[in-house]
Amino acid sequence: MRYGSALKTGIKNANGDWILITDADGTYPNEFIPKLLEYSDKNDMVVGARIGENVNIQLYRRPAKLLLTKLANYLSGTEIPDINSGMRIFRKEDSMKYFHILPSGFSFTTTITLSYLSDDLTVKYVPIDYKERHGTSKIKPFKDGFNFIMLIIKVITYFNPMKIFLPISFILLSASILLFWYSKYIIGKLADISVMVLFVAAIQIGLFGLIADLIVKRSEHK
Repeated sequence: MRYGSALKTGIKNANGDWILITDADGTYPNEFIPKLLEYSDKNDMVVGARIGENVNIQLYRRPAKLLLTKLANYLSGTEIPDINSGMRIFRKEDSMKYFHILPSGFSFTTTITLSYLSDDLTVKYVPIDYKERHGTSKIKPFKDGFNFIMLIIKVITYFNPMKIFLPISFILLSASILLFWYSKYIIGKLADISVMVLFVAAIQIGLFGLIADLIVKRSEHK
């Protein structure tokens, strides 16, 4: 059974109000669980962030992890110390609301983190250590890295589409203005078709984002 599928099965069949998840490979020190529990009453989710004094993450995975975190920070508007930590505590009832978008693979933790933050639920990060992994990881850095980027964009678009559409619209609009200025005043020949294509694309993408945002806001009030 895949990582996300196993977690969703366990969550569905759990009898308690709170869910604690951790990896079975021994990389997450269980002695940090009481620390997480200390903050569970005042937060919707408590995450063991792998930023403690003794963290053993393979060097080749750190650049991709940093890139994904920076992208997630920008799109979510929140500082995320560890976006895909496998040790966390959350209410069963809250997590069930997102089952329809939670994936069956390794990106489960990334998705639930962004879902909570995008819905303005409180997420507390508690520094923990991370032990050295023994054996081979099933995560493929390049393939899974690209999938994680697409996942982050997808989840943020689901909750706050203007975060995605507006920057793209602004970039295209700026490109059309720069192309207009360059072709008219530097080259001396107006590239009217290219300018028009960029300008129309900018307006259309901006309008798509606005419509998507209105749909999201409307669905929230149903």
